[in-house]
Amino acid sequence: MRNAEQVTFGGSGLDRAAEIRGNVPEVAALLQHAESRTILLWRGKPLLTGAPDARVLVRLPLDHPILKEARSAPILLGREDGAARFAHDISGWTPTADVSDVGAFIDQSEQRHPTLPQDHGFAELRAVMTVLSPRDAELAATAKAIIGWHDTHGFCARCGVASDVTQAGWQRVCPACGAGHFPRTDPVVIMLITRGNKVLLGRSPGWPEGMYSCLAGFVEPGETIEAAVRREVWEEAGVRVGNVRYLSSQPWPFPASLMFGCHGDALSDEITIDPHEIEDALWVSREEVMDALAGLRPGLLPARKGAIAHFLLRNWLADTVE
Repeated sequence: MRNAEQVTFGGSGLDRAAEIRGNVPEVAALLQHAESRTILLWRGKPLLTGAPDARVLVRLPLDHPILKEARSAPILLGREDGAARFAHDISGWTPTADVSDVGAFIDQSEQRHPTLPQDHGFAELRAVMTVLSPRDAELAATAKAIIGWHDTHGFCARCGVASDVTQAGWQRVCPACGAGHFPRTDPVVIMLITRGNKVLLGRSPGWPEGMYSCLAGFVEPGETIEAAVRREVWEEAGVRVGNVRYLSSQPWPFPASLMFGCHGDALSDEITIDPHEIEDALWVSREEVMDALAGLRPGLLPARKGAIAHFLLRNWLADTVE
C-alpha cells in the first residue's frame, strides 16, 4: 500500500457489499443474523468506548433495545470478517446533560445514553479520529456521511415530493416522478503550495486563534483538479501556480467531501488575499513548520492531526511526498 493511502479514514479495505444492497430478502436476513452488528450515531457522533488514547467504535447487536429509538431504517455499511455491519441513527434522543458544545468547531463533550454502559459515549469524530483504528475510522466516517446525506436530501430535487429510501440506504427514489438520487460527495482540492524552502498556509475566519492550514476549495463543474488548484490559490492568496500533481485523497465526512491533496509549485512570492475567501495567508519555512508541529512556535498552530493537510505537511518535511 502506498504511503499516500495511510491518511485518516482511508486504507482499511472495507468490503462494502454493494452487490447485495438491492437484494431485499438478503438484507432482511442479515438484519436477523446473530453475527450482524450496527454502528450507532447521535447527531453525527459515533458511539465509542475505550481509553482516551485508544477509542473503539462500538458494534451493537441488532436486538439491542436502544435501536427502538432509531428514527429511520438502518443502512448497510458492508461486511467485516464476513459479518454484516449496519448503521442506525438515534438523533431524536434528547440528553438530560448540557449539549451547548455539540456542533462547535471543537466539541469535546460526550453524551451517554441511560440504556448503555457508562464507558460508552457519543463523541465528535474530529476529536477522536486519530485514536481510532483504520477500520473503525472508515466505518464511522461512512456512517456519518451517509446518514448526514439522508438528513438533507429527504425530498426529490426534481419535483419536491418526499422520496423513499432504497438500496439498503444507498439510494432515494421519488414515488411521484421516479427520479433516483444517490449520496452526494463534494470534490475539494487541498494544496501543498511550495516555493523553495517555504510552504503557503492560510486561515479562515472562525478557526482557533493562530491556526493555519493548507489552502483548499471546491472543484467547480467542468474543471479539472489541476485547474481548481491554480484557481483557488489565485483567488484566495493572489499567488500563481505552475506545475500541479496529485498526491493523496481523503474522505472527509464534515459533512461529505472527498479531499484531493495536491502539490503545486508557486511562481511568485507576493501574497494578496481576498478577505471574502480567507482571513490571512503567509509563507512558512520548513524549520518554522517543524517547530509549529512540535508546539515550539507560539501563535502558529498547524492543521490538526488526522486532517489531510497535516498529513501533507508532515510528508513534505520528511521528503516522503509521493
